[in-house]
Amino acid sequence: MKKDSSFTAFEQHLEKRYGDVGDEKRMAFEAKAKSFAIGELIKEERRLSKMTQEQLANKTGTKKSFISRIENGKSDIQLSTLYRILEVGLGKKISLTIE
Repeated sequence: MKKDSSFTAFEQHLEKRYGDVGDEKRMAFEAKAKSFAIGELIKEERRLSKMTQEQLANKTGTKKSFISRIENGKSDIQLSTLYRILEVGLGKKISLTIE
């Protein structure tokens, strides 16, 4: 199959914009991307549980504004807080994988 040179791989876009894997700028981008993904996961699980941000905050001993910041990828989250929100607040189980 002939390779179409008009397409650029996603990895090439990342390298051009944020540098190589391991570069400081690239690591900062990847951390923000993962924070955003965690926020989206929490938001989706909260919605599936038919809970408001306020209800989740009350159940986990946090504030609605904190839940909002996490869901919008605007706040770092400690593992203990992630555990409390997902397992205590939403009744889900956390499983971490390290590659």
